[in-house]
Amino acid sequence: MKRLSMLLGLYALAAAVGAATPGEPVVTAAAAANPAASASVAATGPQRFTLSNGMPLIVQTDRRAPTAVHMLWVRVGSMDEVDGTSGVAHVLEHMMFKGTKTLPPGEFSRRVAALGGRENAFTSRDYTGYYQQIPSNRLEDVMRLEADRFANSQWPDDEFRREIEVVKEERRLRTEDQPRALLAEQLFATTFVASPYRRPIVGWMSDLDAMTPEDVRAFYRTWYSPSNAAVVVAGDVDPQQVLAWAEKYYGRIPVHALPERKPRTEPVQMGLRRIAVKAPAEQAYVAMAFRVPGLQRVTDLQDADRDALALMVLSAVLSGYDGARLERALSQGPQRVADAADSAAMVMGRGPALFVLTGVPAEGRNTTQVEAGLRAEIARIAREGVSEAELNRVKTQWIASQIYQRDSVQHQAQELGIHWIQGLPLDASERLLALLRDVTPAQVQQVAARYFGDDQLTVATLLPQPLDAPRARPAAAPAAGRRH
Repeated sequence: MKRLSMLLGLYALAAAVGAATPGEPVVTAAAAANPAASASVAATGPQRFTLSNGMPLIVQTDRRAPTAVHMLWVRVGSMDEVDGTSGVAHVLEHMMFKGTKTLPPGEFSRRVAALGGRENAFTSRDYTGYYQQIPSNRLEDVMRLEADRFANSQWPDDEFRREIEVVKEERRLRTEDQPRALLAEQLFATTFVASPYRRPIVGWMSDLDAMTPEDVRAFYRTWYSPSNAAVVVAGDVDPQQVLAWAEKYYGRIPVHALPERKPRTEPVQMGLRRIAVKAPAEQAYVAMAFRVPGLQRVTDLQDADRDALALMVLSAVLSGYDGARLERALSQGPQRVADAADSAAMVMGRGPALFVLTGVPAEGRNTTQVEAGLRAEIARIAREGVSEAELNRVKTQWIASQIYQRDSVQHQAQELGIHWIQGLPLDASERLLALLRDVTPAQVQQVAARYFGDDQLTVATLLPQPLDAPRARPAAAPAAGRRH
């Protein structure tokens, strides 16, 4: 199902970190040494342990192939930055490949490759993650390497000066030269006022220009603590052996206190916001972002959680499969107004939630017509509802897709890491799937009527400019103003 990964994972990660959820198996290193004490986690499925320094370890055994995925999750992302250093979480992710007290720059990646593995990292608004996929008999080697990098990252200033240029070029290629990405950046900057979600993950170019090696080191020293991280391992592994290695390499890392995280609550939006973005492009584009409630839990649901679940189902009804409502209404037939139309329920995350509708006008049509068409489909559901048969079609595809995704140990580890970040139980996927299956047509109709008014809407429209037009580039900071 083409939208499932967005529905179940996009902007995931929203609650307290490291807190044991009632009902999930949690084992301390000391208890694991006692077979009787650890008997409660002998069942199949993911197991959670706590190392002697309090760092969580989650292990999912899957013996279908002799491979394993090792992931380190840190509960820090661009939302934890402060104004003036936007992008520092992402820059630090790059610098984590540039050496430790014992490894020179680039040696980490060379050693993972020599083990027959592949590796990468990622930064989001809510978290940073690092992973290696390796033959399962080399798991201890990558655990040793990653624990060393997590605890002892260091690099020369010259490495930073080279890598910051790489990050700036990444910003140019992925944002400034991509009109829809540029529009999305402006949409978030306009939608949010107080929330740090208003800042781009890659950072503003002026902040990257002004960033110093010490800015990145300070961010590393502040947030990279075992009290703010978790290890996730999935694949052909023995949980008790993984626990022993994790205790050996991660359990000895000292813990330090984290700064207090201020709430930075987004104020209620008080009217329609509308922006236009001019950029060289072949087609116009419109994105409509509605403020909606987020999903914070999968047990003891509150009204906001129930509405968030119904919004996820609404998005699936609109664009969750080939031939869904938006495609049929806007992109098919002689009177079609859009080449493409889509929806996304971004209801999981540490920050505020959005429901986004997007569309690309067909030839001879414009964004005003596409916007009207998107609004009409929401209004139709609010007025007429959806049928049980339509919901059953969506839910059947969810089940099939969830089963298919479990064939990937990478997906299993990713899912478990996201659940840990958000403070959800280890069986959150099953719980979430059950909750989505219980959403009724009446609930979908109710949220369609409740959350799509103008007062909670921001609209961004791309106004195409000639492709050969000079692209606006941010001016480089004057040399005297640079801090590196």
